[in-house]
Amino acid sequence: MVPSIRGVCRVAVAFVLVVAASTLSAQRVQVTLGSAVAQTPVTGRVFVFFSKNAAHEPRLEAGSYMASVPFFGADVDQWRPGAATVIDAKTLGFPYASLTALPAGEYYVQAMLEPYTRFTRADGHVIWVHNDQWEGQRYNVAPGTLTSEVQHVHWNPQARQPLSFTLTKSLPPVTVPPDTRWVKRIKIKSELLSKFWGQPMYIGATVLLPKGFDEEPTRHYPAIYIQSHFGLGAPFGFTEEPGTETPDQQATRLQRSAREPGWQFAKEWMGDNMPRMVAITWQHPTPYYDDSYAVNSVNNGPYQDALLTELVPLLEKQFRLIPEANARFLTGGSTGGWECAALQIQRPDFFGGGWCLYPDPVDFHRNQMVDQYNDSNAFVPNNAQAPVPERFMSRTAEGQPLLTQRLMSQLEAVLGSKARSGQQFDAWDAAYGPIGSDGYPKRLWDRRTGVIDTSAVTWWRDKGYDLTDNMVRNWGTIGPSLAGKLHVYVGDMDNYYLNLAVYRMEDAASKLTNPRADFTFEYGRPMKPHGWQPMTNAELVRMMDAFHAAHPAPAVSQ
Repeated sequence: MVPSIRGVCRVAVAFVLVVAASTLSAQRVQVTLGSAVAQTPVTGRVFVFFSKNAAHEPRLEAGSYMASVPFFGADVDQWRPGAATVIDAKTLGFPYASLTALPAGEYYVQAMLEPYTRFTRADGHVIWVHNDQWEGQRYNVAPGTLTSEVQHVHWNPQARQPLSFTLTKSLPPVTVPPDTRWVKRIKIKSELLSKFWGQPMYIGATVLLPKGFDEEPTRHYPAIYIQSHFGLGAPFGFTEEPGTETPDQQATRLQRSAREPGWQFAKEWMGDNMPRMVAITWQHPTPYYDDSYAVNSVNNGPYQDALLTELVPLLEKQFRLIPEANARFLTGGSTGGWECAALQIQRPDFFGGGWCLYPDPVDFHRNQMVDQYNDSNAFVPNNAQAPVPERFMSRTAEGQPLLTQRLMSQLEAVLGSKARSGQQFDAWDAAYGPIGSDGYPKRLWDRRTGVIDTSAVTWWRDKGYDLTDNMVRNWGTIGPSLAGKLHVYVGDMDNYYLNLAVYRMEDAASKLTNPRADFTFEYGRPMKPHGWQPMTNAELVRMMDAFHAAHPAPAVSQ
């Protein structure tokens, strides 16, 4: 029997009313912007965190994809002091998608607001993003972030009375460690980036000086440029404070590699037998991530140009560095490993050799487990039949899956809309991707559905961010100055499947001719995870010194 239209409408209306009543009866969290910490309207993202642990503020335990307390986030636009906003059942959370799924019980709860800054960029786009304050895009400790007091509450998903919080504190500025005899820090305003973003933007470096630097004022040195995430610590973990490792720290270090503790490296660095070089880590956080990936980007701006034309000349002058390609070396791991390879491939005329450790995907046929050229969805394989196997983005060294692409994408969606999460996938979209019509990065895949945007795929490749494709397409031009300079190391069970892309790069490099690539590829076996490298940092410095001696600068004709 076919029901009447009127009957169907009655059922539909009743269903909507039931859902609405359920949503209204579900527990909510009301957050008020305190007038003591905000005198003008604020745009940003508001969060509420739930923790079972009283030892730390809940905000400090949220955001890690492997060990995060439940939290929920929503955008606020021109939020007025004294006004309230509501986190409710419709607000997306992690790992629970909704407040209705958060189990009842006792929690320590805190609210927080990450303020955004209005940027009027040179390309005409006006956007709101977090303006890094030299904290490295750490959203829960950034200066100016507003927080509430922590409350101990009983959470009942069906309670009608909302929990109420008021933002009353503003987090303080970052404390930069003082310079020492060995370690110096530089921070400069970049004219190129300031012009792009429409307001002052900064880049910098932390410099580790060799023994005898002050005693030999006429001596000049090769430079080691260490690519890494933002951090104010010394290059290679250098520290003059002898320390001890816990058994867990020691086991982790020995499993990953033979890398020495920072104090042990320092003993060698300060000794008579260490090659005299200057080690440098760049600092280049962007409004989207703690690191620009050292590339020119339509979303981030001309970071590579800023680093190579503004920062490097200053460093070479101030620290007496040899201003020649054969005296500029690269290293770094993970994000820094990709930057190491990208800078060496994109600028073989500028750098003399790269020792690149467990790099982010260097071939987008294997963007972790996603083949973005042939897959239509980042979450599941093409043509998968139910029950659909989820695609993972991390695993243990023994192969135990840890986290799916879908769940990581959910985390990023909670941390920020419009690619403002400060996390990995959004970082790639900002560094490699095109600009969307709204002025924010166009995402490679939809964070809720996993559907891949083919226009973004094409952009990533055509702009040269697929390093294997870039290397092969441009070998006739870059080959003569790149051959022999690239050394790549990765564990065979990298936790993020990064070895898969390195295999493809090695295969492509083996087929290059005129000249032959003559690159080094080495894989940690068996079961070596993310972070593996076959040499200590002191040994790496000696390898670079030997390479420098074997590859002198070309003689200048008279």
